[in-house]
Amino acid sequence: MKKSIKLGSVAIAAAAALALTSCGFSGGSGSSDASSGSSTLNLLVPSYSDNTQKLWNDVIAGFEEANPDIKVNLEVQSWDNLESVIATKVSGNQAPDIYNGGPFVGFAADDLLYKSSEVTSPDTLSDFQESFLENETYEGDAYALPWIASARALFVNNDLLKQAGVDEAPKNWDELLDTATKVSKLGGGVAGYGMPLGSEEAQAEAAIWLWGGGGSFGDAEKITVDTPENLVGAEQIKKMIDAGATQADPGSTQRSPLMEIFVQGKIGMQVGLPPTVGQIAENNPDLDYSITPIPTKDGSAMTVGVADQLMAFKNDGSKQEAITKFFDYVFAADTYVPWVSAEGFLPTTKSGAEALADDEALKPFLDVLPDAQFFPSTNPNWSATDSAFKALFGQLQKKSAADVLTEIQTQADEG
Repeated sequence: MKKSIKLGSVAIAAAAALALTSCGFSGGSGSSDASSGSSTLNLLVPSYSDNTQKLWNDVIAGFEEANPDIKVNLEVQSWDNLESVIATKVSGNQAPDIYNGGPFVGFAADDLLYKSSEVTSPDTLSDFQESFLENETYEGDAYALPWIASARALFVNNDLLKQAGVDEAPKNWDELLDTATKVSKLGGGVAGYGMPLGSEEAQAEAAIWLWGGGGSFGDAEKITVDTPENLVGAEQIKKMIDAGATQADPGSTQRSPLMEIFVQGKIGMQVGLPPTVGQIAENNPDLDYSITPIPTKDGSAMTVGVADQLMAFKNDGSKQEAITKFFDYVFAADTYVPWVSAEGFLPTTKSGAEALADDEALKPFLDVLPDAQFFPSTNPNWSATDSAFKALFGQLQKKSAADVLTEIQTQADEG
């Protein structure tokens, strides 16, 4: 992804997660003892929350008990360090056997990864939501498995809307602009709509608006940013800012700290993720809020879907069977659902979705998941595009929308 879902169960856990002690690999890229039939799998994962390491340790303990001939070495890294760590390991011929991360196309293009069908049983492979598995394909084959998913929805402070004289959450842009402007006029440091255009997740806030106006970022073949369709959404953002409907200085505002302000009751509406529910429960359980679909230009359904991946490096080719056993174990509903639930994400499997169908906190997100659109992460230029959005999209506050989109497109094309 990409650093794609960099969420954490609770926003304030992000800083603590950076200090999470990692268990470095021992013995290089792992070992396979042919005489004993034993294998050692090296697993590199990011920290989603303070609980990530314990959750993985519990999974590994269960797997090793069921498969005593396979040992799993766990290494946990912060999202800030993850991409540099994997790059260093790969360049030093020390790639992990299994990697939980974002972009996989470069590894697939270099023939470093197993195809998903080579390290997953047919039953497990057929259990994935088709749209998610399709998002993991490169040149017609899947090279990664969608590990966790997330969708976005609008979190609404019901009290602030009532104080502003608004009875219902907005469904389209006109209603959103009107409602957010009224809430901002309440004063006292209150903002109508939380607009995080800073570098943390500018690409996601951009997608909410650009896709919500009928645009897209392209596909596996071509990146499309500087288009008339995307200009519609970019200009609507400027309209929101100029009307005073957002917090001050949205161009440099990061999503995580801004969501903390929503949790404390000072923002009328902000797009959030499933872990936001847990954040509210922990930090302000008395907040009167609701979760509704994201307003779009014409009110049609749309959400930004994101999925991080599990991928398997070929290395010396000796661990294909062990990796298959691990993937089949991990994605079994009784293993997978507790992990996903504890971290506050959505399952990518059909069996996982069925198991969580009655979860009231996740229901609003599960409901919008069928309408999810995805970043063109299998395009080789997506990484450059993602970086360009993070570096440049916040300038929308001061520059023309057309100029900003043109600059992003230029950087995307340069790769």
